[in-house]
Amino acid sequence: MGPAPDTIVLVHGFWVTPRSWEDWVARYEAKGYRVLAPAYPGFEVEVEALNADPSAVEAATIGSIVAHLESVVGGLERPPIIIGHSAGGAFTQILLDHGFGAAGVALNSAPTEGVPVVPLSQIRSTFPVLKNPANRHKAIGYSFEQWNYAFTNTMPEAQAHALYDRYAVPVSGRILFESALANLTPGHGGTWVDYHNEGRAPLLFVAGTEDNIMPPKVQWSNAKHYAGKETLTEVVEFGGKPHLLPAAPGWEEIADYVLAWAVRNART
Repeated sequence: MGPAPDTIVLVHGFWVTPRSWEDWVARYEAKGYRVLAPAYPGFEVEVEALNADPSAVEAATIGSIVAHLESVVGGLERPPIIIGHSAGGAFTQILLDHGFGAAGVALNSAPTEGVPVVPLSQIRSTFPVLKNPANRHKAIGYSFEQWNYAFTNTMPEAQAHALYDRYAVPVSGRILFESALANLTPGHGGTWVDYHNEGRAPLLFVAGTEDNIMPPKVQWSNAKHYAGKETLTEVVEFGGKPHLLPAAPGWEEIADYVLAWAVRNART
């Protein structure tokens, strides 16, 4: 047995930046951990700057994001705990499949390739982008109403609006189209993982029961695809929670739960 992980890597999702992890960073640092919240390439600027000039969003690709995350995690002395939200949950799965991390947690995760579940609420959440093929080459911003349905539907409107103003950025149409069509495209795409990888670190899926964009059935279906008998894959649901788990009321309970799970199950 080696030393326990001393670093936590937080991977943000689409429509937000690393700022969405600000509360978790402070909480985990207060517990003595080194906490990294790497931005996607070009997303290092503030939310306001990215909204003013979304060219970095337009230029983003799954390959460039994964390569950057691998360089961050691979440069650490010890395998970290990796926690990803939404698309960051899919990237967490990819990192674990590629041999990185001591344990992984996927919060309201986007599915990896091969998970065919597409709930109606997910279709409604992503329709503002996918309704127009021309959006494949654009960065698409959401109105507050669209954001609120997808991310903060359980919250009072004033709180939801404050989070929209603080966190929301456009999404890459190219990446969303690529992810949506992954199961219809021949060959392995950017979100492919080996569901039979026996060497993968333990993985926990976390589902918010009121999540519209990545409902619990997506998490359960994704988890069931993992067939390795030597690896640990679990799912937990938190009642009444929306998609934006890093900032939802009661986030502290979730942050503490997933950290305890990861520490308990981490490969050292």
